[in-house]
Amino acid sequence: MSRLSKLRVPFLFGLVAVAILGTGFLQSWNSALLILNMGLISAIMALGVNLQWGFAGLFNVGVVGFLALGGLATVLTSMPPVAEAWSAGGLRVMAGLALGATTLTLAVMLFKRMSKSRARTAALLAVLIGGFFVFRAVFDGGVAAVEAVNPAATGYLGGLGLPVLLAWPMGGVLAAGAAWLIGKTALGLRSDYLAIATLGIAEIIIAVMKNEDWLARGVKNVIGLPRPVPYEVDLQSDAGFVAKASDLGIDPITASTLYVKLGYMVLFAIVLLILLWMAQRALHSPWGRMMRAIRDNEVSANAMGKDVTRRHLQVFILGSAICGIAGAMMTTLDGQLTPASYQPLRYTFLIWVMVIVGGSGNNLGAVLGGMLIWFLWVQVEPMGHLLLGLITAGMADGSALKSHLLDSAAHMRLLTMGLILLLVLRFSPRGLIPEK
Repeated sequence: MSRLSKLRVPFLFGLVAVAILGTGFLQSWNSALLILNMGLISAIMALGVNLQWGFAGLFNVGVVGFLALGGLATVLTSMPPVAEAWSAGGLRVMAGLALGATTLTLAVMLFKRMSKSRARTAALLAVLIGGFFVFRAVFDGGVAAVEAVNPAATGYLGGLGLPVLLAWPMGGVLAAGAAWLIGKTALGLRSDYLAIATLGIAEIIIAVMKNEDWLARGVKNVIGLPRPVPYEVDLQSDAGFVAKASDLGIDPITASTLYVKLGYMVLFAIVLLILLWMAQRALHSPWGRMMRAIRDNEVSANAMGKDVTRRHLQVFILGSAICGIAGAMMTTLDGQLTPASYQPLRYTFLIWVMVIVGGSGNNLGAVLGGMLIWFLWVQVEPMGHLLLGLITAGMADGSALKSHLLDSAAHMRLLTMGLILLLVLRFSPRGLIPEK
């Protein structure tokens, strides 16, 4: 490896660090830390997608669905249960879900144990249709009772009331469970069909979260989620904290926001480092070498006796679990669950850009891509306003061209992402930090 190649990684990460520090000096440290925190979460998202695509060549276009499940896990784990809702119809809702699961299980058993015949078809139809009506009869009444309990403030069952940090691994578990169900049905498909299947399933997950108010309030949103760090208001009312901030010459309000963001930064960095260490260990293990061999030539790997579908399922579950952890972390940072905010443009396309630009198949590349692309996503629009303001400074006020150019600054994000993607694919098709 040449000296320039060895310096490539620290140089690129140094550029990102300089950009974030520059934001702190030129704008505000609150903005810099917010970019850094979301950059750390984006790096974890990119790490999960890189595990699927870079290790195994699985084209998952439903990333947003696994992030949403991570966010849902935060509500189900950390929010306190709503006692009135449970009394009104909680048990009925659970009974309905159990009946639905029993119906599907019975249908699968009949399908496997009965030989192909008209009798099997008739039995399946009877079980599915009958089970559906029984499920709806039990489930709908429970949902109506739950959603009628103080719908302006609650109207849902709540969660388990556990510490919010437990929601992060629970987000991974929930996403992994969904990935297992998806993988058992979709991983036998060709790559293009797998992409369509994951995209459709992700939209189903988001639609369920938006419309099932009993689960997490739907589009009414769940606010006031517990936090692993103190609230700013509590810090501002702490005499000791105020005195320390005054000694440092910092306004207590500013000091409290910086303290909270620094706390999140430490937690996110710890999670990222642990996951990166594990991903690196997996990459250089016999399992990682086998996954890359399957990615490069499935036919040869299958001929050598490798169970390709089973290995694909493993890596699909692992990558989805990492995305679920990132989704839970992001919802914790936001302090609220807003299902309507899960847009494929932001939470699928942008993450794929991070992986491709950083370097598919390289874990450090995924981390770099997550940090760099998120910084640009946030900063490009204000940079665009500044640039177009300078360009149009000499134009007359009220000019149609000037108004059009200034209004176009809002589209600089998408233009820049597309331009960066094209430039990287043209001059460094394997990413900024290529796979070794």
